Amino acid sequence: MTDSETEKLQLEHQAARLFLRAYERTYHTPMRHIWHNEPAKPDVSCYMDEERLDIEIAHLYANEHEAMAVLGRELGLDIQRQLAQLALNPSSEQLAFALGRLLSAKASKKYDSKRVWLLIRNASTLWQREDFIALLRTLQVPKTHQFEQIWLLSDWHGKEQPLLLYSGNSNPPRQKVP
Repeated sequence: MTDSETEKLQLEHQAARLFLRAYERTYHTPMRHIWHNEPAKPDVSCYMDEERLDIEIAHLYANEHEAMAVLGRELGLDIQRQLAQLALNPSSEQLAFALGRLLSAKASKKYDSKRVWLLIRNASTLWQREDFIALLRTLQVPKTHQFEQIWLLSDWHGKEQPLLLYSGNSNPPRQKVP
């Protein structure tokens, strides 16, 4: 396994772990036993209330230069300047474009799964929870995709309550009183 494949698996596992903890905290539903899958299946699987759930994981960055910075890659001076300019002028259009591009890419894939959720982890320093909430009213989810639900961790550390971006269920989850 290459270093980049190992790094990708670690990021997916970390995102899944953070999401499961945040989901349990919010909805008081047990989420247990994360394991990684082969490429035809979603990235990870777990048990939700003893029922198997597959989760495809994506990390959201403003662009590939920001991804390089977040992942600790060496950046040239020109790229550093571009990122500084981007940070000074973040826009809702940039967020809508980046999120739309990610959703379209994931929607075009087919997964060998009966029940699959998409988890998006915000890896960008440009956008906060409030930015995503503001975008929810106008978010365009592709019409065809395989996801039962689409969730977002708006912060890197998973401390915020997960945001439900899409639910194909007529009864989306509601917070339960513990």
